[in-house]
Amino acid sequence: MSEVSNIQWFPGHMAKTRRLIMSNLKLVDAVVELRDARIPYSSANPEMDYLAGGKPRLILLNKCDAADGNATSAWIDYYKKQGKFAAAVDCRSGRNLNRILPILNEMLSDRISDWNKKGMVGRPVRIMVVGIPNVGKSSFINKMAGTKRAKVEDRPGVTRGKQWVAAGKGLELLDMPGVLWPKFQDKLVGERLAFTGAVKDDVTDMEYLACRFLELVVDDYPQQLTDRYGISIDELPENNETSGCEKGYELLCRVATKRGFLVSGGEVNTERAAITVLDEFRSGKLGRLTLELPAREQ
Repeated sequence: MSEVSNIQWFPGHMAKTRRLIMSNLKLVDAVVELRDARIPYSSANPEMDYLAGGKPRLILLNKCDAADGNATSAWIDYYKKQGKFAAAVDCRSGRNLNRILPILNEMLSDRISDWNKKGMVGRPVRIMVVGIPNVGKSSFINKMAGTKRAKVEDRPGVTRGKQWVAAGKGLELLDMPGVLWPKFQDKLVGERLAFTGAVKDDVTDMEYLACRFLELVVDDYPQQLTDRYGISIDELPENNETSGCEKGYELLCRVATKRGFLVSGGEVNTERAAITVLDEFRSGKLGRLTLELPAREQ
C-alpha cells in the first residue's frame, strides 16, 4: 500500500484563490476562517496569517457536532490564550451560528464606533469567508443567509465575479473558493486531511488511509470501534519500519470479517472495508471523534 506522505494538491485554481484573497481584503472588515473541529490543526491553512494581511480574524471550528466536545473546548481555550477569537459551530444544524455577529461586533468594536461617529450608523459588517475544501463554507453561508440568500448589489467586486451574500441585518459575506497550501510538509497533516475528504479520494490509497485512521482511533477511542463494528481490539501487532501499518491492517481485516466483506475463496475484502470505515467516519456514524489535541500538535 502506498503512503500519503507526498501529497501535492495545489492546482491552478487554488493559486488563483490565493490571489483573490489578497486582492479583495480591502473590501472587507474581517476574515472568518472555517476549520474542521475534528482536525483543527491540520485544517488550518498555515498561509492564512500571511494571506489575511492583518485583518481581524474569527476562527470557527465547524462540524463540532461530529467532534469530541471536550477536545473542542480545549481547542477554543487554546486559541483564546493566544489572543484569538474562536467559536465552535455546526453549519448543518445551525448550532451557535447566532453567536457569529455578536463576536464580530466585539472584534470590530473600535471600527464600529468610528463608523457611528461618522454618521454611518447601521453600516453592515463585511467579512471574507475562507477555509480549505470540504470544511463547510457553503453550508455556513447558506445557513447564515437563510431563505433570503441573494447577491448584495452595488458593491465592489460583484462585476468581477466575486459574490457578496446578504446574511441578515448587519452582515455581508464575501465567499472565497476553498484553498489548500502548496505543500503538506507534515505527513500526518496530509493523512488527516484525506481522512475527512479534504483531499480527493482518487489521489489517495483508501486501504492505506483506513489503516492509518484505525491506528489513530484505536488509541483514543477504542470503545467506539468495538461498539460500531463489534471487533476485538486485543492482541494487535505493533508497527515497525518494515511492517508498515500492521496494527491498522489487522483492525481493517477484523472490520471486513465482522461485516461479511469477503471475496471468492473466503479472503477478506479490505478495499470495501476501507471505504466503509472512512465513509462512516465522515458521516458521523462512528460517533464524535477528534483526531488532534492542542498539546499533541505543539
